[in-house]
Amino acid sequence: MLKIKILGSGCANCKRLEAITRQVVEKLGVEAEFEKVTDYQEIMKYPILATPGLVINEKVVSSGRIPALVEIEGWLKQAS
Repeated sequence: MLKIKILGSGCANCKRLEAITRQVVEKLGVEAEFEKVTDYQEIMKYPILATPGLVINEKVVSSGRIPALVEIEGWLKQAS
């Protein structure tokens, strides 16, 4: 099972990133556990400069932007 974390304050972009990632997970039919990380101290433990951040199995794959569906799909396939 993949562990996916969305790093951010809960802003519109964070919610959009989570929605898109859930969509790709469903499309691929992979099992994933989602966690929203909104605590600033927790977010700072990851090497990101801007939110939203996407972490798959403790590896930061994206930060500061909303990646394309194709990108997220690629990262999920690599991680699973």
